Formats: sequence, structure tokens, C-alpha cells
Amino acid sequence: MRMDRKTAADFPQELLNLYDEYVHGQVDRRGFFDRASKFAVGGVTVASIVAALSPQYAFAEQVKKDDERIKVSYETYDSPAGGGKIKGCLARPAKAEGKLPGVIVVHENRGLNPYIEDVARRLAVEGFVAFAPDALTPLGGYPGNDDEGRALQGKRKKEEMDEDFIAAAKWLQGHELCNGKVGVVGFCFGGGMANTLAVRLPDTIKAAVPFYGGQPAAADVPNIKAALLIHYAELDQRVNAGWPAYEEALKKAGVKYEAFIYPGVNHGFHNDTTPRYDEAAAKLAWQRTIDFFKKELGAK
Repeated sequence: MRMDRKTAADFPQELLNLYDEYVHGQVDRRGFFDRASKFAVGGVTVASIVAALSPQYAFAEQVKKDDERIKVSYETYDSPAGGGKIKGCLARPAKAEGKLPGVIVVHENRGLNPYIEDVARRLAVEGFVAFAPDALTPLGGYPGNDDEGRALQGKRKKEEMDEDFIAAAKWLQGHELCNGKVGVVGFCFGGGMANTLAVRLPDTIKAAVPFYGGQPAAADVPNIKAALLIHYAELDQRVNAGWPAYEEALKKAGVKYEAFIYPGVNHGFHNDTTPRYDEAAAKLAWQRTIDFFKKELGAK
């Protein structure tokens, strides 16, 4: 942990919960500012609170774009039932013998930001062909900041974005670098999308890893053939509320799954650009994710 950045411990939990509501559209900007004003004391402004809680993408580079171990390119694929032409970041090992398993990386509710691109590069270092689509492509792509990104993503129809990621998984499965075995990892919105792809593409998705993602309808769970590795944050009451019913449905359907609830951490704990990042939980969850993909997809 770098010493020049704040952590969740620097903020009241009530404020962190309020910020979570704000960034997920449950309270508007005015409502957030009104409710957060009680925390603006001692010369601190609500605007400075927002800035402190917002992503600092200078931290989102565990693997540099020019890392000699990988190759990175930006590719466009067809999504006729979704947004038409969708662009994404493709990362793969620089040196590999033969074809490799693929992993779709699904962003949060704000488009393909630098953190998600870095996640794709981290997977490439581990021996996967990783592809991170940008659902904001039809609206010009990720705009460079998360507030505008959230606003843009809110303009897109969820059904069309579903089709964009379905098309991405099929595109990756047929890519010349991929051996046909495909997994998916997603965060927040992307966690829900990981669950959606497991439901919608039972013959394509072999392994799915949703990080604090919304759950599918119980009636859809029997469609899942993929192995699941599910990560939740203990303090994320909003998302966790759907877990008991999901787990019951998984057990009833006989789906292979393993779930972890990380104690004392917040929604977004894996995102290393915000104060909600928890280094210990993030590293443990990520190592479990890599081990899981290697086991289920066969990467070395």
C-alpha cells in the first residue's frame, strides 16, 4: 500500500455507503451533496470528499502497456444485436506456444477505464488471451472520467449491452489466438454481466468470476454449465442481499461454485484506484481467480 493514498479507514462507513449509492444511481448528485454535507467539516468541502473517493488512475498500472511480457492492441468486433461495432482492449502474452484460453474482462458501470485495461494486462501476464470490450463504444467510448462514463452507460439499454458482451465472448472464442476455452471476469456491473454470460452462453463460458455482481434470476440458474468463483464484500449490503437466493438456486441446480465473502471490506475492494481498495482482500481474491482460471481453462 502506498503511503500517499487514502483508504476506507479514512472515511466514515456511512459516507462510504452513501458514495456507493451515488455511483450506482440510487441517489443523484444533489442528493449526495445534501446528505454528505454533514461530513464537510474543518474546511473540508463535499467536492473535496468526492475527489478523495473518486478513482485515481495513476495507481492503475500494475502491468504497463509496454511491458515486454505482453502485447496489447485495440480490436473491433461486430455486435449486430447490440451496439453494432464494439471496440475493446486485447492483451496476450508476447511469447506463447500454441493457442491459449481466453478471458472476457467486463468493466464496471462507467466503460473501459484504465483500471479494467490493466486487469486485462494482468491476465495476459498469467498466460491468457484477455479481451476487455467497451460498452460505451456506440457513444464514443470511455470519455476519460468516470462521472461522464456513468452518465453515458446509463443511456444504453441493458439488453443491447448484454448482446455486446455475448458477441465479444463468441468473437474471442473464435479468435486465432484462442483455443476455444473461454472464461469471464467482471466487476460491479461486470460481475452481473459475468453471471449473465454464464446463463446465456452455457456452451461457450467454461468459468465465470463475478466480483460483487448482481445475481441472475433463480429460474435462469439451471442454464449455467460453467464453474463459478464468486467474490463478495462483507460490507456491500446492496449486492449481498441477493446472494442467499442465488446460492439456494445454485445448490438446487447442482452448479459447481465456490463463494467467498471478504470480511470488513467494501464494494469495489479489488479496484486499486479508490480508497475502497483493500490490498489484502484484493490480492487474495485475484490469486484465487488466477488459480481458478488455470484449473478450469487449462492455462499453464
